[in-house]
Amino acid sequence: MSDIVTTTIGARRTEDIALDLMKFIASTSGYGKVQSGAGFSGKPAARANEEYAESLLQLYEKCREFVEKQK
Repeated sequence: MSDIVTTTIGARRTEDIALDLMKFIASTSGYGKVQSGAGFSGKPAARANEEYAESLLQLYEKCREFVEKQK
């Protein structure tokens, strides 16, 4: 059984593992989501989306670095 697990983990690319880790962190913590208050924020929605995407990319890079260190 451990050979199967080792083979499966070894066959996965670092990028795939980092992406799964990023998705888990982002979905469970709300990482990078813009906090909206009552009323209008004064920010265009496109800007908020760009900031959210940028924060997810930064999180992905951190996850890749972490996964690389674990090898």
